Amino acid sequence: MMKVLWITNTLFPAACEELDIPAPVVGGWMHSAANAIQKYYKNELQLGIATPYAGDEYKTFKASGISYFLIPGPQKAHLYDTEMEIYWKQVTSEFAPDVVHIYGTEYPHGLSYVNACGGDNVVVFVQGMVSVYERYYFGSIPEKILRENVSLRDRIRKDSLFQQQKNMQIRAEYEKELLKKVNHIIGRTGWDRSHIWAINPKAKYHHNNDTLRAVFYNYEWSVDKIEKHSIFLSQGHYPIKGLHQMIKAIPLILRKYPDLKVYVAGNNFFSGVKKWKISGYGKYILSLIEKYNVKDQIVFTGILTEDEMCKRYLKSNVVVCPSSIENSPNSVGEAHMLGVPTIASYVGGITDLIEDNKTGLLYRFEEYEMLAQAVNKIFDDQNFAVSLSSAAKKPAITKYSTRKNADDIFSIYQQVCKN
Repeated sequence: MMKVLWITNTLFPAACEELDIPAPVVGGWMHSAANAIQKYYKNELQLGIATPYAGDEYKTFKASGISYFLIPGPQKAHLYDTEMEIYWKQVTSEFAPDVVHIYGTEYPHGLSYVNACGGDNVVVFVQGMVSVYERYYFGSIPEKILRENVSLRDRIRKDSLFQQQKNMQIRAEYEKELLKKVNHIIGRTGWDRSHIWAINPKAKYHHNNDTLRAVFYNYEWSVDKIEKHSIFLSQGHYPIKGLHQMIKAIPLILRKYPDLKVYVAGNNFFSGVKKWKISGYGKYILSLIEKYNVKDQIVFTGILTEDEMCKRYLKSNVVVCPSSIENSPNSVGEAHMLGVPTIASYVGGITDLIEDNKTGLLYRFEEYEMLAQAVNKIFDDQNFAVSLSSAAKKPAITKYSTRKNADDIFSIYQQVCKN
């Protein structure tokens, strides 16, 4: 039986239960992928999952046939911690994996595994690429404006957008070092393939699509059940996600649709945060809302569970992904799986997900006027919205097939073992 060790950035629900802490709302797609690989290859593959966590004790346990390894992580996740190498050697000794699958390159613990245990049997799954993302971190907001909006919270925590970008630049160097040290890399788009090639042209590139969170396979968007003239953004807590561009587009949409509502999941910049605790980006967002007088149009939902997120998608007239950079955002995949009409900025790997005017609408990130017109185009024509929905859902069924993606990843593991 093949033994595969996953190294993840996010704790799985079973690990959170073991630690008696709330399960995170992020990373559900990895949980779905684990369920699929166990379902279809339970007699051929034994899965282990290792994750750094905010504790000082090395822990192991088993749940639902999976071996879990909880590794004490560094206090500052963007910095390399040589002590982790000792734990990785211990995990390898105890589990003896045939394949090690590192999920994500954003943090240096993947590199510490390779430095400690070697990279011959390692395959790295690229989620985003911080070595590219850092170029677009400020989301085209002028530096002068960013400096004017540095908040008290930013100063106290030494966590302004400038410091966040610097930390991302540090992580970027670790990311490039990791990608240079492995022979197998998994990506999802032509965009990430180009950047992987630029860093390590000798690595074998494998393509494997995401398995989405389970609830998104069970429902379908209907134009008869939506809140008309409503927009949904799955997140907007830092500049890359482009919330500020959406806010600039709102006054243009309001000229024709005064009942517009824009729902934003994640951080609530209106309430629940004391003024002195708000981030510099939050401060800037509130200044834009005041400048354009659009407070009545914006609803911050707070953090949503998987089910709550799905319900919000289904109620929406359109989903917008206004990011300054993306690889293959699951928000677009989830919207397409449900059939929600989608608009996204023309950046990164987005064009692998959306065919303009067929499966969604694309616009240039900086030009919020184009975003506003794209929204109006869908609001104006219900038949067009339905055609986008149908055209997007059909390929999504194949692209995000749990069985196909499980088959593909098992095939990749076989290739890694063979080599």
